[in-house]
Amino acid sequence: MSQTLFTNATLACIDGDNGYGLRTDSALLVEGDKISWLGTMAECTAPVGAEVIDCEQRLLTPGLIDCHTHVVYAGDRAAEFEQRLEGASYAEIAAAGGGIVSTVNATRNASADELFAQSLPRVHQLISEGVTTLEIKSGYGLDCDNEIKMLRVAGRLQSELGIRVQKTFLGAHALPPEFDGRSDDYIALVCDEMLPRAHAEGLVDAVDVFIESIAFTLQQGERVLACARQLGLPVKAHVEQLSDMGGAAMAAARGALSVDHLEYLSEQDVGQLADGHSVAVLLPGAFYVLREQQLPPLAALRDSRVPIALASDANPGSSPIHSLLLIMNMACTLFRMTPAEALRGVTLNAARALGKAQYIGSLEVGKQADIVIWDVDQPALLSYRIGMNPCRAVMQSGQWRVSGQGVAA
Repeated sequence: MSQTLFTNATLACIDGDNGYGLRTDSALLVEGDKISWLGTMAECTAPVGAEVIDCEQRLLTPGLIDCHTHVVYAGDRAAEFEQRLEGASYAEIAAAGGGIVSTVNATRNASADELFAQSLPRVHQLISEGVTTLEIKSGYGLDCDNEIKMLRVAGRLQSELGIRVQKTFLGAHALPPEFDGRSDDYIALVCDEMLPRAHAEGLVDAVDVFIESIAFTLQQGERVLACARQLGLPVKAHVEQLSDMGGAAMAAARGALSVDHLEYLSEQDVGQLADGHSVAVLLPGAFYVLREQQLPPLAALRDSRVPIALASDANPGSSPIHSLLLIMNMACTLFRMTPAEALRGVTLNAARALGKAQYIGSLEVGKQADIVIWDVDQPALLSYRIGMNPCRAVMQSGQWRVSGQGVAA
């Protein structure tokens, strides 16, 4: 079994309830694909035959986790970006046939190979900044064949790039044009045909739904989540992004791993998230791009001890952002989160949002050896700097993956 010993390191373990879990002048041992020991340099003895990496007091963190993305799609929506700058709202653009539906048309028209080729550089960009786990949603196909095409491309990205991917079925993302005025019929198709077929082919790790005035009603969302639970699949929900429809409380009551967006979440519904053990996934990229003014209820989430995760929401319309480091800075600047909360939001709490915290998200004995070496000596610098990538090297499940400036040696 291979062994790698990291010495003279500053570890941000993210292993407690708060803060960085910072350990200076420390060492960490990897055996096979797991962390087997960590402690001080004074306690450290190198095993015979181990690869020894002198970190020279650089920062080590868990691999970053982007727990909410839509990176598999075709085309772009730069024209809509211009329209919003000229005064059109996101909802107005969607009502005029733009928004998600325009990406649906481009995605349907792309072959699987074309879709993979267009998605590849987006995932490469995330990987270059230390992302080792990525959630990828469907939702731009909106029929059986194209939703399955998207999920297969997500699986291909995992197999060819070596990154860990959670494939999330989001068939209930928007109403396709052919079902205009028949949203209940479309939800029936999602529940009776699309989701069961994708699940039967082993392509679904979780199920999501968009509950919003421009998407689906609370009752329709509840039907999708009930269908997912009958299939034994974990659930998530896009909720309270543009209005308060009560989707977060409903999803949390049904055991949702996470509820995402939440700008319009009412403070009285925050307790439902705590009771349901759902993670609040905040998406400052969409808040920034849409020039939203309504802040998520961060103080109430903190007071109720709801875990807060962050994600890129990488998508062609409301968050064309492929940098978790930028998202961390946005969370601090726009939402007034602390750098420690931001780092926890893209590591341990993001792992919780995917139902994977038992084996990723922190530097702890027994967990997967997903480790990033950064060319910084303090974790706040990851949130503080804008436009710089200090990622020096990445290990995923005990294997080196070249990133940023290369592998430290």
